[in-house]
Amino acid sequence: MSVAFRRDSDEEHLEPKFELPIPAGPNLVTARGLMLIQQRIADLESALRTADETTATNVKRDLPYWQARKATAQLAPVPSGDKVEFGVRVSFSLNGKPKTFVLVGDDEAEPATGKISFKSPLSQAMLGAEVGETLPFGNEENALQILSIEVPSEISTGV
Repeated sequence: MSVAFRRDSDEEHLEPKFELPIPAGPNLVTARGLMLIQQRIADLESALRTADETTATNVKRDLPYWQARKATAQLAPVPSGDKVEFGVRVSFSLNGKPKTFVLVGDDEAEPATGKISFKSPLSQAMLGAEVGETLPFGNEENALQILSIEVPSEISTGV
């Protein structure tokens, strides 16, 4: 029979599962970020105990990533709130539109919930700035204006 008429199994067409890439640079975390990493490891270890073969493959792929992230985690000091730095909530105007984000580690970043990585271009543009400063971003000379800086309680307590 010709290969053209043979039914291949569905598994032959699945995308291969690759290891999750570890972000470059330091693995700074907030107290909340470290707690989330530890919880993720506990959840994966629990899932592995009851997983079927397909699920176990996925869990075995993800678990080393989170274990490596825990091993390399560097708990950042609680920020002072005097300037834009890791762990602060910063309110700013971007081209006249107000926005607010908390600067967190790579694994804790969720832009939809107002948390961006301290390595993101936007964070990098604001790091070290104080309230009232205007900063360049993209091709605009005065695209960013820092409106307020505060230290959220969840950054230091992890809750």
